[in-house]
Amino acid sequence: FNILNILYSMGKLIAIRHGQSTWNAENRFTGWVDVDLSEKGIQEAEKSGKLLKELNISFDICFTSYLKRAIKTLEIVLEIAEKDMNYTKAWELNERHYGSLTGLNKTEMKKKLGEESFKKYRRSWDTPPPRLDKDSEYSSHKDPLYKNLKNIPNTESLKNTYDRVVPYFEKYIEKHLKQNKNVILSAHGNTIRALGKKIFKISNEKINMLEIPTGNPLVIDFDNSGKFLNAKYLDTSRKNEIISNQ
Repeated sequence: FNILNILYSMGKLIAIRHGQSTWNAENRFTGWVDVDLSEKGIQEAEKSGKLLKELNISFDICFTSYLKRAIKTLEIVLEIAEKDMNYTKAWELNERHYGSLTGLNKTEMKKKLGEESFKKYRRSWDTPPPRLDKDSEYSSHKDPLYKNLKNIPNTESLKNTYDRVVPYFEKYIEKHLKQNKNVILSAHGNTIRALGKKIFKISNEKINMLEIPTGNPLVIDFDNSGKFLNAKYLDTSRKNEIISNQ
């Protein structure tokens, strides 16, 4: 039994929301805009690397989005943790597209839209903000990063984000966990929120309560059948509650 247990045990998923970005610091809706890490964000990524190094476990494979704030976070983490590894980039792991809210200040938009509409666009399960004009300076349609992507979004709800993140996870990431490999995922608040909905079995009504702090590795363990076992943030001073319906 013990041998079977080892053979069929699952690897750990280490999900890291990128360190604070320059637009996080300015309280702006970012989405698909490719902004860089702030100085604080670099420090958060460095701390994440130290915490992962202290875990003293192997890391077998890494995934990130097309956006440099997630890529740089991963590169800093790997450098600090002294792991020389390649990684896979996927647009499916990008942040949620915030539509016409992109680039706008959250506090100002809350005043303009009112509490109810603001909350609905920002945190509801399936209500996307109004679409971003294709000619906007923040549109991804002219971005060479996405020249091979046919269906570039102009806005997304969390459900839309879930509908690309979770199939990607199931096709490309989950198989490594089932092979008892430890996986690092450096991504975004809504990428990890969408994945958390699946893993922690959170309802549509409660998913808005799952907050993902920047630059704080979330280590998720599974049982042999792939069911969520437990999860913990490595930086306990900045941890958030893990909501689970399991």
